[in-house]
Amino acid sequence: MRDLGGGRWQTIALAVDGERHVATLTLSRPEALNAISRELATELQAVCESIAARTDVWALIVTGAGDRAFCAGADLKERRMLSADERAAHTVAIEAAAEALAALPMPTVAAIRGFALAGGAELAIACDLRVAAADATLGFPEVKIGIFPGAGGALRLPRIVGSGIARDLLFTGRRVPADEALRIGLIDRLVAPEAVLEMAVELAASIAANAPLAVRAVKRALEESHARPFEDARSAVSVLRAELDATDDYEEGLAAFAEKRAPRFTGR
Repeated sequence: MRDLGGGRWQTIALAVDGERHVATLTLSRPEALNAISRELATELQAVCESIAARTDVWALIVTGAGDRAFCAGADLKERRMLSADERAAHTVAIEAAAEALAALPMPTVAAIRGFALAGGAELAIACDLRVAAADATLGFPEVKIGIFPGAGGALRLPRIVGSGIARDLLFTGRRVPADEALRIGLIDRLVAPEAVLEMAVELAASIAANAPLAVRAVKRALEESHARPFEDARSAVSVLRAELDATDDYEEGLAAFAEKRAPRFTGR
């Protein structure tokens, strides 16, 4: 049992590097390939909502315990034993967890080893960036068992890899090896298995070294570009830019540039 300050969790581990302002969230059911049980879905949503309220976390890494899987998707062994109403509630919980992850205000980096399939792949693409090991396998095989990736997968995947490739992956349900995933843009970095977490930490730390309010504003702006027509999005982004002009971090950035030193950002 792990005490994360916001509750007590059985299936999630959270570690915060206060010096770098980088947190690592680990899906911790390695014996089940980190499959999304009802408990894990509920806890993941709660942990993400807790992280969203923190001002000391400027970048988040999401990974899975062990070296066999990031997350193998919904726990189908558990689901098979559920009633129809319980299955529906499980589906809603997975959707809510993926949305809570996608809605985090700070950039997120998925660190993927082994399998990232179905709901696990949906969690990976709910993150902003993906670092994967050469032994990683991603896929959206839901159609093979009579469902479809409803936790945002069918909506987010085309934005990442384009409509044609998304249709290929979603219609066939085929598994994608890491080298192909890199080529089609499904992942952003491909490294040796033993270097996945190190690369994810390096990437997250390089993000967190920047002014956190500015980085969060960039993430908001990117989301606005998808959610609104261009002119509406441009107006919303102009407001974000004006808000940054009044921050202490902007003043510090200007001072550091003039003094030829590294800035000391505070998130204010």
